Amino acid sequence: MEKTDVKFGASNAPHRSLYHALGLTNEEIERPMVGIVSSYNEIVPGHMNIDKIVDAVKLGVAMAGGTPVVFPAIAVCDGIAMGHTGMKYSLVTRDLIADSTEAMTIAHGFDALVMVPNCDKNVPGLLMAAARLNIPTVFVSGGPMLAGHVGGKKTSLSSMFEAVGQYNAGKIDDEKLLEFECKTCPTCGSCSGMYTANSMNCLTEVLGMGLRGNGTIPAVYSQRIELAKHAGMAVMELLRKDIKPRDIMTEKAFKNALTVDMALGCSTNSMLHLPAIANECGVKLNLDIANSISAVTPNLCHLAPAGPTYMEDLNEAGGVYAVMNELNKKGLIETDCITVTGKTVGENISGCVNRNPEVIRPVENPYSQTGGIAVLKGNLAMDGGVVKRSAVVPEMLVHEGPAKVFDSEEEAQAAIDGGKIVAGDVVVIRYEGPKGGPGMREMLNPTSAIMGMGLGSSVALITDGRFSGATRGACIGHVSPEAASGGVIGVVKDGDIISIDIPANKLELKISKEELDARMASFVPKKKELSGYLKRYAAMVSSGAEGAIINK
Repeated sequence: MEKTDVKFGASNAPHRSLYHALGLTNEEIERPMVGIVSSYNEIVPGHMNIDKIVDAVKLGVAMAGGTPVVFPAIAVCDGIAMGHTGMKYSLVTRDLIADSTEAMTIAHGFDALVMVPNCDKNVPGLLMAAARLNIPTVFVSGGPMLAGHVGGKKTSLSSMFEAVGQYNAGKIDDEKLLEFECKTCPTCGSCSGMYTANSMNCLTEVLGMGLRGNGTIPAVYSQRIELAKHAGMAVMELLRKDIKPRDIMTEKAFKNALTVDMALGCSTNSMLHLPAIANECGVKLNLDIANSISAVTPNLCHLAPAGPTYMEDLNEAGGVYAVMNELNKKGLIETDCITVTGKTVGENISGCVNRNPEVIRPVENPYSQTGGIAVLKGNLAMDGGVVKRSAVVPEMLVHEGPAKVFDSEEEAQAAIDGGKIVAGDVVVIRYEGPKGGPGMREMLNPTSAIMGMGLGSSVALITDGRFSGATRGACIGHVSPEAASGGVIGVVKDGDIISIDIPANKLELKISKEELDARMASFVPKKKELSGYLKRYAAMVSSGAEGAIINK
C-alpha cells in the first residue's frame, strides 16, 4: 500500500505538533517510526505477558536507531470461548485484526512494524495485515505455555477437556477433576500442545517472518525477552535493506510452510489460515496442493494432542529449524527464500541439529512417510474436508458407519453426554460453517467428550465447522460446501452410511446418485436470524475450503 509522509516539511508541522503532544523529541520524530502491534490483554493467558515482550521490542528498536510506538490488537481466547456462542466470535476476529492494523498503520504513516501476537486468530490476522501493508515487518510471539503435570504425567489443555469427558463417564471423581483444573495450565503462554496458536507461531518462523525460536521458546523463559529485543533490532535492519513481507512470503515460502506443517502435525486450522495469508500476498494456495505435499513429506513429530511431547520438548530438541534441517536432508525445503534475518532459509537452518530423535524423528525413521494433515474429498465434501491424520488412531484411518446428524454443536453435545452415541457411529454436525455458524466454531467439547468416554477408536465426527488444534481422533472439519451454502452435508439423514478412507483421501455418503439428486433437488438450507458483525461476516465470507476469506 502507498505510504504517506506525515513528518517532514512545513506542511507536516501540524502533525509534528501532535507528536510533541505525545512527548516525542525532535530526535525521535526524525528517526524511523516503528509501530509495535501489541496484543496484550488481561483475559487471554497467552497474552498476559505480552507487555513484557513489547517493552523488550521497544528497547531493541531504540537501540537500533528507531522510534517505537505501541498500538493494540484484539485477541480472543479460544479455550474460554469454547463450547458456547462466544466461539462464533473467534475466527471472525482474524479479519478485524487485519483491518484495524491496516487502518492504524496507514493513518499514522509508520515506517515499519513489529507484530507481537500469540493466540489462534491473532497470528494469522497480523500476518494478513503484514502482507497487505507490505512495509518492513518482524514477528515475535508471546511464546508457549509450559506443560502441566497431573499424576506424574505432562498435561495440556486437551487433557483438561478430555478429563471432563472422563468425569461425565464416571471414570474420574470430583477430586481428580479439580486436580486437572488446577494443574493443567501452569503458566502464561499459548497452550502447550501443537494447537493452532503454536502451529501458526512455528509456521511464522518457517515463512521467514519470525526469528529462530519464535514458535517454541516458552513464554516464561528470559530467552523470550532476548528474542524480543533482537526482533526490534532486526526490523531496523530490514528497513535499511528495504526487505518487505511480500519479498519474504513468496510461493516458495508457502510451500515450505505446508511442508513443515505436515512434518510437525500442525492444527487443521492452518489449512484455513495459510490460504488467507497467501491471498493477501497474491499467492494462490488450495487444498489440493496440501495433499500433494503431504504425499512426499514424512511426519516427524507427535506433539500433544497426537502424542506425549510438548512445545518445551520441541524447543529443547532444536525447534523449528531442526525440523526444517531434517526435511532438507530429503531436499524438501526451498532454501533460497529470504527471511527477516536478512539471510536465506538455507543459511538460517545450516547446522541446526536434531538434539532429541524421540521428539523430532529423523527423516529415516518418521512416524509415517506422509504428512500430518490430509484433505478428503468425495460426494460429501466436493470441495474438501480436513483431518489431522497424525492424531487419528490406526483403526480409524478407514471407517464406515451410520450417521447421527445434528444441526448444531449444542445438539451433538447433548446427545454425547446423554449416551446416545455408540461405537461405530459417525457424528455429523452441520450449520456450523463460516456462513452457517456463522463464524465456523471450533468444537473441542464434543471431540473431547468422545475421547474421554473411551470412544475415540470407534466413533468419527464430521462437520462443516472446525475442530480445535487440541482435538484428536477421526475428526473431519471444514467440510465444503457447507450446509448453509447448499452442501451435501445438509441432506445427510440419521442412519445413512458414511465412508471415511483417510489414506485414500475419500469421504463419501453411501447412497445412490438418484437418491442424492432427489434430496438435493428439494433441499432448502436453514436460515438464522443474525445481527451486528456476524450478519455482515456471514454475508461476505467465502467457504472453509478457500480459507474463509471475507475480501476475496
